[in-house]
Amino acid sequence: MIYIQKEITLKSHSKGIYLITSEILSDLPEINNIRVGIANIFLKHTSASLSINENVSPEVRIDMQNFLDKLIPNEKYFQHNYEGEDDMPAHIKTSLFGNSLTIPITYGRFNLGTWQGIYLCEHRINSHRRKIVVTIIGSE
Repeated sequence: MIYIQKEITLKSHSKGIYLITSEILSDLPEINNIRVGIANIFLKHTSASLSINENVSPEVRIDMQNFLDKLIPNEKYFQHNYEGEDDMPAHIKTSLFGNSLTIPITYGRFNLGTWQGIYLCEHRINSHRRKIVVTIIGSE
């Protein structure tokens, strides 16, 4: 049994939904040694989230962002606004999507569907550097 845990700092992003699968894999060469296993990807923040979704069409990311903004707009009526009007809406969006993913690993690769990719959903207007912790349990 192999256990690997690594903290990765992602590129800085402003509000939007970003495909980060290749960014994670480029910082995780250890995955190549795993024949069968599981990866937990945990985002260490409360105003951004993770999601798995369609990874080819950029319109998917735009539509998701537009829908989220209509569902949970930046409004002045939120009491928690220490960091601006986007503060509390970002926390709500994070709770809806979550900050953790579990993905199977097969022969050194994330065992995702053909059209699936890992998204960072940045809910704050200003750019932020986000950290994830990837924990892998598997065998060679």
